[in-house]
Amino acid sequence: MKSYKIAVLPGDGIGPEVMSVACGLLDIIGDKANVQFVKEWADIGGIAIDNHGVPLPESTLKICEASDAILFGSVGGPKWESLPPEKQPERGALLPLRKHFSFYANLRPVVIHPVLSDLSPLSQSRMKNGVDMLIIRELTGDVYFAEPKGRDQDRAYDTMAYTRAEIERIARFAFEAARKRKKRLHSIDKANVLTTMVFWREIVNSIANEYPDVSVIHMYVDNAAMQFVINPGQFDVVLAGNLFGDILSDEGAALTGSLGMMPSASLNEKGFGLYEPAGGSAPDIAGKDIANPIAQILSMGMMLRFSFGMHSEAGKIEQAVMNVINKGTRTKDIANSDCQTTGTKEMGEKIAEEYLQL
Repeated sequence: MKSYKIAVLPGDGIGPEVMSVACGLLDIIGDKANVQFVKEWADIGGIAIDNHGVPLPESTLKICEASDAILFGSVGGPKWESLPPEKQPERGALLPLRKHFSFYANLRPVVIHPVLSDLSPLSQSRMKNGVDMLIIRELTGDVYFAEPKGRDQDRAYDTMAYTRAEIERIARFAFEAARKRKKRLHSIDKANVLTTMVFWREIVNSIANEYPDVSVIHMYVDNAAMQFVINPGQFDVVLAGNLFGDILSDEGAALTGSLGMMPSASLNEKGFGLYEPAGGSAPDIAGKDIANPIAQILSMGMMLRFSFGMHSEAGKIEQAVMNVINKGTRTKDIANSDCQTTGTKEMGEKIAEEYLQL
């Protein structure tokens, strides 16, 4: 029997609720596939501050280092907003994890399912071509990590910087992804203003020579933000740097109508990954059994696909989710008048039932 060790970091707010549902489904998948998933739970974020004094305890980091993948929930909330920025859950937990494990590629699929299209803020005419894109965001460079950065009384500054190796690495990743999809890649930059982005575009073009079967469209980030709203169906694989990718992926999430539907994966060069829903900790609905667990479940599915090579099981998770949605069972955030509104736990149970029938 194969065995995989998973660091489970539920975090704050709705994190523990949706994580519990996802891990319950993971046990069912393991039983059916004859695979053992050894889960080790650990504190991160606000709960870690309360229990350990820091958002990313050394004990949690060691558990992650000894694991085959990290399944992450969400961190943060009003309780910790008064702390200094560097000690707050978001900055003090997730960014250090990304840096420590060299997660350089963030994948965020943006899919508007036909039966949920009425939830999108876009008009139906804007979605006539459908929406199914994969946003690939570089995670190690740009203004988030480049030096120098600082502030004094009258001035603050961050540095936008990329190395050739960083751009080549993420560009190849994106071209490989595009090759497996529709062979179309949008590279997002601001080359009309920023020297760093001129460099970005030059290197993306050089890597494009290695992939003659993939068409490349360069687009300025301000235009891309507009095109996401005007004609999102034109995009398939979208490549962007850390800052622009952060902004555009959140815009993409908003297009779906609910952050509760958005999974993501962050990968390093060794295939080690961190998998998390795109939404936040939503402390206002925590403990009420109304949070949507689908983003956490789909993130778990991405873990099976990218870290464990369990492609069939990952596909069945996605199909099970769609079957439940198509049958009209929804959590409050994705429900309409024709649906049966259900809670977090029951939604997980319904998805598990569908999975077992596939």
